[in-house]
Amino acid sequence: MVGKTVNKSVDRALFEITPEIQHFAGLCEKNNAIDKELYTKYEVKRGLRDLNGKGVLAGLTNISDVCAKKIVNGEEVPCAGNLYYRGYNIKDLVGGFLKEDYFGFEEIAYLLLFGELPNSSELEMFHETLVERRTLPPNFVRDVIMKAPSGDMMNSLSREILNLYSYDDKADDTTISNVLRQCLNLISQFPMLMVYSYHAYNFRMGEDLYIYAPQPNLSTAENILMMLREDKKYTKLEARILDMALVLHMDHGGGNNSTFTTHVVTSSGTDTYSTMSAAMASLKGPKHGGANIKVTQMFADMKEKISDWTDEDEVHQYLEDLLDKKAFDQKGLIYGMGHAIYSVSDPRAEIFKQFVEQLAKEKGREEEYALYAMVERMAPQVIGEKRKIYKGVNANVDFYSGLVYSMLDLPASLYTPIFAAARVVGWSAHRLEELKNVDKIIRPAYKPLSPYREYVKMEDR
Repeated sequence: MVGKTVNKSVDRALFEITPEIQHFAGLCEKNNAIDKELYTKYEVKRGLRDLNGKGVLAGLTNISDVCAKKIVNGEEVPCAGNLYYRGYNIKDLVGGFLKEDYFGFEEIAYLLLFGELPNSSELEMFHETLVERRTLPPNFVRDVIMKAPSGDMMNSLSREILNLYSYDDKADDTTISNVLRQCLNLISQFPMLMVYSYHAYNFRMGEDLYIYAPQPNLSTAENILMMLREDKKYTKLEARILDMALVLHMDHGGGNNSTFTTHVVTSSGTDTYSTMSAAMASLKGPKHGGANIKVTQMFADMKEKISDWTDEDEVHQYLEDLLDKKAFDQKGLIYGMGHAIYSVSDPRAEIFKQFVEQLAKEKGREEEYALYAMVERMAPQVIGEKRKIYKGVNANVDFYSGLVYSMLDLPASLYTPIFAAARVVGWSAHRLEELKNVDKIIRPAYKPLSPYREYVKMEDR
């Protein structure tokens, strides 16, 4: 009985918000609050961005460019968004491999990592390099992935990436060649880690366990679908769209939260596994990589609350209720609308949309797609009526990606990991770039506000 009493006490201390914690939390709330006006007074750009979405210049990069403005008569004006990988427009890159009818993940990964488009022999050599790395250390599945699996795949993946450090004899070697080796390993291994972690958790929940090895003749997208499904089957359209999704999510400039995290952590001189785990922690956030889950959850609530999906008045009212904090999670947001940089259009969303309708027809979900299209059209108008906005609002890539993943029968718990499976390429490219060019630790300034105080002895407090 004594042991059980102690365990209950420990559980209470570890997992309950006790009155003592509430008291200490009150002190945190009180003594951490900063008057919002002070950010304006001291010209602090919150989020390192100004009201028009322009970011504080923190570095230089050759890897990708997010373009949302053009110069007209000497002034910057918003324009249709464009994304460039190593100077190539993403629309041209996607159009190229779609027209030639091959999967683009390996080609675009080569471009981001090495700065050039490969010819056929170079691409074949790179593909073979990735294929030979589609393996995990002996007993890694049993000793790491199957041990204490979590329903949160991002946390599981971060733990597994950190565990790979223990299997690497050169884990702390930050030479370019060694870091590239580590990055290529992670790019190749990530789909396995992601899918196996999902199956391990389901096995813990009582489902059958099936672990399929990736096939050398398949693309990254095909292997993900094959390893995920018990019957190993998928359609060509499904694989094409997933491949395109991976390409669209590979990189997005040096300033997005997880990539900036990669630069910051790399600048400290730490190892690749710690760096990638830090980037994973950033991407997990609902304001970053977790946003597409919020979109699907919002639409699930919308479909439940609205009686007629084709009734524009009813949809309009629901969108107003979202902004008035009366619907869904009461946060006052229409998820999937708006972007830190794009104000006219998100090129990734535009590319996605071209194929969403085709996939919706294959899956018999045209009505659901029509609802998404209606919300995409109406949301900017409703936001303009309800909010004081400093730039345009448009659908971002997360608006349609959740719907696409749902139609691909991908579990919601893998939505953000799939984003990570693509973005690990961009993180790798940026880590290599940081190591090559910068030898100073990134350390921005914060203005202190607390007045200096004299120490008070215990008996006088």
